[in-house]
Amino acid sequence: MIPKSLQVLGTSATIIFGGFVTLNFASTITIGALRAVTEAKRKKVAAPCGSCKGKGFYKCKLCKGNATIKWSPLYDPIFINPCLCPTCDGNRVQRCLNCLGKGFY
Repeated sequence: MIPKSLQVLGTSATIIFGGFVTLNFASTITIGALRAVTEAKRKKVAAPCGSCKGKGFYKCKLCKGNATIKWSPLYDPIFINPCLCPTCDGNRVQRCLNCLGKGFY
């Protein structure tokens, strides 16, 4: 049997912890909604990005859209190994670094 004082302590700790969780959840939802509204307002009046022309992505500059690069561990013109592009991970496009993929400033 659990002593009465430990039951009261456990109940109060559960209530306080539940309050913190509820407060955290509510503030996360509120901040997300405010961020979405602000982003929508900004998108209406912002100019499109000049680098990606408003798309948010552009052709990978390292592999030039081929998804692989020519690589050799030591410079050896006879043995050149094609490897997956580390910048775009083979997707052939990379996120615009000017607008961070949003498509506008």
